[in-house]
Amino acid sequence: MSDLSVTYLGMKLKNPVIAGASGLTASIDFIKRIEQAGAGAIVCKSLFEEEILLQTLKHNKDIHQYDNWHAEMTSIFPDIEAKALENHLYWVRKAKEEVKIPVIGSLNAVSEEIWLDYSEEMVKTGIDALELNFYSAPGFESEPSEAIEKKQLEILKKIRKAVSIPIVVKLSHFYTNPVHFIRELDNIGINGFVLFNRLFQPNINIDEETNTFPYTFSHKEDNRLALRYSALLYGELKGSVCASTGILDSHDVIRMLLAGADAVQMVSGLYANGVEHIATLINEISQWMEKKDYEKIDDFKGKLSRKNLGQKDAWIYKRTQYVKMLMQTSESLMKQII
Repeated sequence: MSDLSVTYLGMKLKNPVIAGASGLTASIDFIKRIEQAGAGAIVCKSLFEEEILLQTLKHNKDIHQYDNWHAEMTSIFPDIEAKALENHLYWVRKAKEEVKIPVIGSLNAVSEEIWLDYSEEMVKTGIDALELNFYSAPGFESEPSEAIEKKQLEILKKIRKAVSIPIVVKLSHFYTNPVHFIRELDNIGINGFVLFNRLFQPNINIDEETNTFPYTFSHKEDNRLALRYSALLYGELKGSVCASTGILDSHDVIRMLLAGADAVQMVSGLYANGVEHIATLINEISQWMEKKDYEKIDDFKGKLSRKNLGQKDAWIYKRTQYVKMLMQTSESLMKQII
């Protein structure tokens, strides 16, 4: 029997397949099913700062809607407390109690104070690690990219100082030089990096001339960026690398491991095929390893990374790959035309 165990964020996982944060990991029933299917770890549905703020605003509106009524009338309405944060923390704590595999909390915030406060509160639930989602969308802000990165680094330094459990940062691909930024995070003691966050993009309905916000699953080709950066980062960091987005079947998992990822996160594949799909993945990975005579994942992890390809094939993950592909495509098209 193949040994599929891996080390991620310093934790021993029985296999590299992690159920990523989603609506599926917001249900205790589904979380139990994910564990039974054989997942190596679970990331709980994210706590969003905006979600808490919106519920707080609603709470304040509910409290003050009778301010102009007669005093005797207001006494019949009980006090309303904002429970959004407390409810999320309770649910995360419950998830940790219900399963034996590692449970990773997830936080998505904006302001520095909330990042720090919520991180500390999340740790109190007993989670094994904390995943922080950093996302700064391109826009018309006057703040230059260096300032955005500096601010994120400063926030992470403070969280790292305040939090004792492993921290993993889930990054977007909107960085001028992701490798350099990841190295900076690695140097301040961040334990892992999820590459990359799948961001919902707006669309336009041309018939109704309205904005739409479609919820679409990722596609297999969406994992190419994670594969490239997993291969570039293998052997270059103290922290772990987790590939995300477009991980739909066992072939995708194996590709990421060959590139150098320590683990993968899956969401769309579970929505499309059910959480029991995890058992199929694990079985197929094991079969592939036996076919290749690999006893453990470390026997082939990073085999096709930049570090292990050598000078001859180092171009594959660099600009020269782009140029070579264009030349090959042009030559192929010319032959078809001729």
